[in-house]
Amino acid sequence: MASNICDKLRAGVATGSAAATRALATELAAALPDDTVLALHGDLGVGKTTFVQGLAAGLGIHDPVTSPTFNLYTLYPGPRRLLHLDAYRLENGGQVDALMLEDFLISPWIAAIEWPERIADWMPPDAWHLELGITADEQHTLRLR
Repeated sequence: MASNICDKLRAGVATGSAAATRALATELAAALPDDTVLALHGDLGVGKTTFVQGLAAGLGIHDPVTSPTFNLYTLYPGPRRLLHLDAYRLENGGQVDALMLEDFLISPWIAAIEWPERIADWMPPDAWHLELGITADEQHTLRLR
C-alpha cells in the first residue's frame, strides 16, 4: 500500500477539496520512513498546511494543526513526532541551526517544511519533495518528486 500512494503522488494527483488533500496526506504518513524531512514546495494558498493536517492525522496526532508562520515551527507529540516548520521568514540554513530543532527531534519523527527553498542549504539530501499547486479551476495538485 505504501508504494501505491507514492506511485500515485509521483504521477501527480489533483484534489477538489481540502478533505481529499488531507486524505492523501494521511495515507502518505504511513509510507514515510521514520526521521524523514518532507519539503513542501508551492505558493501561498496551495494547501501546504492542509496537507500537514492530514499528515498529523496519519501519524496519530490529535492536536489541531495550524500554520506556524508567526512561531516559525510547531512540534506535535504523537507516536511519531511531527515538526511543522514554516521557513518563509528564514534567510538560510544557519537560522534553522540557531533554532536548535535537533534537540526536539527524538526518533521517530517527521519534519514537514514549508518554503524549503529558503533554507536549501540546510535541507538533507534524502529529503522527500512534494510540489503543491492550484489550477485555474481551483483543483489542488500534488506531485512527489
